Amino acid sequence: MQGQDTGARLVDVAESELVTRRGRFRAVAFRDEVDGHEHLALVHGDLGPGTDVLVRVHSECLTGDVFGAVRCECGAQLASSLDAVVTEGAGVLVYLRGHEGRGIGLVAKVRTHVLQDDQGLDTVDSATALGLPVDVRDFGPAARVLRHLGVSSVRLLTNSAAKVDALTAHGVAVTARVPLLEPVDEHNVRYLTAKRDRLGHDLPHLDRVLP
Repeated sequence: MQGQDTGARLVDVAESELVTRRGRFRAVAFRDEVDGHEHLALVHGDLGPGTDVLVRVHSECLTGDVFGAVRCECGAQLASSLDAVVTEGAGVLVYLRGHEGRGIGLVAKVRTHVLQDDQGLDTVDSATALGLPVDVRDFGPAARVLRHLGVSSVRLLTNSAAKVDALTAHGVAVTARVPLLEPVDEHNVRYLTAKRDRLGHDLPHLDRVLP
């Protein structure tokens, strides 16, 4: 994950109302000066003074988010995050594009899947076996759009301490980490175990299903 904010900005912003099956959102599309990608923030309800706002910063996962792949829990976390924000009555989901496969891209991610299936490698070793980095995501765009929305501190929906650290490094105060635990099954257990053991995610529910 990439670090400190350097005063970069959003170079293009467009806003509209977005009505979804879960409710009504303000869609804030933006292009970031640093990574050049177009990202999206979904804002629900009144954010008030912008403190302790419930926020999910979600990395793009085409296979999980769109097609419902079950080898990861990304699509389930996206759905749960939107539900949590709506239940809360106010909050933000920041959807960051260009984060596919923790930043290695879609083609490379699919290649890692082959190694995972054929050689039994986990999500970390399958990347490094291809000479790829484990995580090159930049969370600066999320921090910049949150500041644009007037959000100064967040309760972050994540199991990752590294994501808390990344947002903090970019100037967003994280006042609480809110767990986002999805059910463990035969399809995602290997992936979740690697996230816990290799990437430091806090996944206590794994203890109840693993020997």
